[in-house]
Amino acid sequence: MNINAASAEMNGFVRVVERGSFAAAADDLGVTASALSKLVTRIEDRLGVRLLTRTTRRLALTAEGDLFLARSRDILASIEAAEAEVTAASRLPRGHLRISVGTALAKQILGPALPDFLAKYPDISVELHVSDHQVDLVAEQVDVAIRSGALGDSTLVARKLGDATRVICASPLYLKQHGSPRVPADLLQHNCLTLPGPAWSQWPFHTHEGINRLAVSGTFTSDNADLLLDMAVAGLGIARLADFMVARAIQQGTLVPLLGDSHIPETFAIHALTVPGRHRAPRIKAFIDFVVAQFSHPA
Repeated sequence: MNINAASAEMNGFVRVVERGSFAAAADDLGVTASALSKLVTRIEDRLGVRLLTRTTRRLALTAEGDLFLARSRDILASIEAAEAEVTAASRLPRGHLRISVGTALAKQILGPALPDFLAKYPDISVELHVSDHQVDLVAEQVDVAIRSGALGDSTLVARKLGDATRVICASPLYLKQHGSPRVPADLLQHNCLTLPGPAWSQWPFHTHEGINRLAVSGTFTSDNADLLLDMAVAGLGIARLADFMVARAIQQGTLVPLLGDSHIPETFAIHALTVPGRHRAPRIKAFIDFVVAQFSHPA
């Protein structure tokens, strides 16, 4: 079997697994479901092992199938990378790039930087999905997801983009009307703007006894951090937000940082996540390298 036929078989098998059905994978590849089913059977016959367990409701990988999937992804990514390296001198990375990012990162960092990326790589098209909900990169066919916070257990390839911290702040208008909190306990008399859930309304501070998490409250809660930023700038109350969100407003004087001597900023990491094997694809590598530079040298 020549390399083109082998890579085509691997690509078909990988797509079937990623999409979870022959029909969905067939739609992606422009072939029939029966053709893909025969392709997988042909691979199994040649290898002498069962790769997929087929039921009326779903497909499940066998242990041999899981190994073949991992190796196939690596080989396909290596082929793409090798072809790109050979032609790198004559052309830039190209192709379609599907990106998933949270709302705050999209608005404050990625959105303003994308025009420069697209100008630098005119042969790359971008499809940007903005949501604070975690996505399944394989099921949603996402090339890169940018997420903040703890990664947890994951088989995804993660590249750290940078660190962020949290800042307590309010607008000069709010502080003029309600006064500035001098010590953490003063926040109990203020309108505090929070994300939903007790974890987001318990703000940490250094005390003589150690770390104290103060339970704050207010008249406005939202699962969208950008709305909290807008409300804070408008003078509704005091917010605790990521530094990359409030940096511009603080620089412009529309927000003022508070309680910096006792507040615990809780540093958290921001990562770019990709499916194993795909991180070496030229268009994906170019994008991640570009975003790393944005965090290293923010506008």
